[in-house]
Amino acid sequence: MTSTLPRPSAVALACAALLAGPALAADASVEARLTSRGMQYQLDEDGDYKVIYAYQQEHRSQQVFVSGRTEQVSGLTIREVFSPAGRLSADGIDGAKALALLAGSRKKKIGSWELEGDVLLFVIKLPDTVDGATLEAAMDLAAETADNKEIELSGDKDDL
Repeated sequence: MTSTLPRPSAVALACAALLAGPALAADASVEARLTSRGMQYQLDEDGDYKVIYAYQQEHRSQQVFVSGRTEQVSGLTIREVFSPAGRLSADGIDGAKALALLAGSRKKKIGSWELEGDVLLFVIKLPDTVDGATLEAAMDLAAETADNKEIELSGDKDDL
């Protein structure tokens, strides 16, 4: 039996796919590691895994992200864990504060301060082969470091 419904052309399907925007592909390895640690996460619009840390005693929260993408560097597959700590304009991060952040990065054993547009991030770059416990430890460190810096920069604000 032949269908009487019109079939969309390949060109029409291709145009529809382009107009729909980039598809976000979940990374099963990240999901498995987060799930193995009992972590609840959301996939954000960039394809990154967002986890909200709640610091009950301090009545604060902190966002931490595990990049949904990896990068290749000298044969290593690297994944980033990052957490926002402030906004350059809103928190008055000027040249002197930027130099202090650079000096502070030198003292960190893992992770460093980076900028993404107007946002100050604490970023940890890891081989993508780390297990769930190591990934969680990096996330814990990123969250704590970024939240402490947010308190230092903005006082009681808890925007990030």
